[in-house]
Amino acid sequence: MGPLAATRNLDSIRNRGAALIDSGPPPVVAPLWIGSLKVDPPILQAPMAGYTNYAFRQIVRELGGAGLLATEMVNAKGFIWLTEQAAENPDRLWGVKDEPRPLAVQMWDNDPFTLAKVGARLAHEYGVSVVDINFGCPVRDVVQKAHSGSYLLREPERMGAIIEKVVAACAPTPVTAKIRLGCTRDQINAIDIAQVVEGAGAAALTVHGRTAADMFRGSADWDHIASIKPHLKRIPLIGNGDLDSAQKVVDAFRRYDIDGVMIARASLARPWLFQQAAAALRGDSVPPDPTLDEERQLLLRHFELICQRFGDAKGSLLMRKYACCYAQGRAGAREFRSRIVKVTTPPEFRAVVDDYFPC
Repeated sequence: MGPLAATRNLDSIRNRGAALIDSGPPPVVAPLWIGSLKVDPPILQAPMAGYTNYAFRQIVRELGGAGLLATEMVNAKGFIWLTEQAAENPDRLWGVKDEPRPLAVQMWDNDPFTLAKVGARLAHEYGVSVVDINFGCPVRDVVQKAHSGSYLLREPERMGAIIEKVVAACAPTPVTAKIRLGCTRDQINAIDIAQVVEGAGAAALTVHGRTAADMFRGSADWDHIASIKPHLKRIPLIGNGDLDSAQKVVDAFRRYDIDGVMIARASLARPWLFQQAAAALRGDSVPPDPTLDEERQLLLRHFELICQRFGDAKGSLLMRKYACCYAQGRAGAREFRSRIVKVTTPPEFRAVVDDYFPC
């Protein structure tokens, strides 16, 4: 990308950051309580397989604004096998034992005893703040092959049995659940599921505003998310879906009866979104998006953390997908992606980044 294109891109970033929030008063937002855990601000970073590892979490933590961070989702059976075979922690639990709290770990499976066994280790050996159970993943391997994730929305009794076992095994660490609205648009059963989740002893419920069949198509249905709240007697409701700006976070709290929000895919391209959303909820000036040079420093910091764990060769390969996220929506992003996906060494990686994110 040439100097002129870079200058235009920088101007658009600054302008976009300066006009994020309307002039209305911020909503009155209380801290979120998950059992005895206070989450303030009530903005949660979503667990995302393949992305929300320690390096990403550390970038978000350094920028600030997220009240609760989460790991990638952990396959319970795989966790048991890996910990029996290897001396080190599984990669998906990289950093978990030593990093700051609060921190949530999400796990998935369909067997109550397996999940309880893993949940107990997460709570008592790893000392995590929250153990979350995934009942929302729509990915084929999880749903059709493993009969887990959102597949279990069609089996509320099994969901209840799973939650009860995990809650008992993890006590006093709070256990939460994440669901979708239902399996399909004509099988929306989120209210019934929410009551099962609460009745089984969960400490909070997160709802993604799509069905499993929707995958990530269309728009999240926040009206359906909010319709669940009157049916919950004691646990908080956290909404998730399409929150890609501080304005949308503010609007979610203004318009819907929710206790917290969870930000997912948008944060992969803009990890500073949590900081902006938190400022907007406080009624403070919203920080602008970073300059190109600031983004470059973030990206290289992210790369450094990845390489510290996996080494230069593997780290260079793993960092390709993160770099593509950072470039999302920018002029010249296609050319950047075509170059970055071919890098195999740190010097190659830095050279492409320096071209696209000039000082």
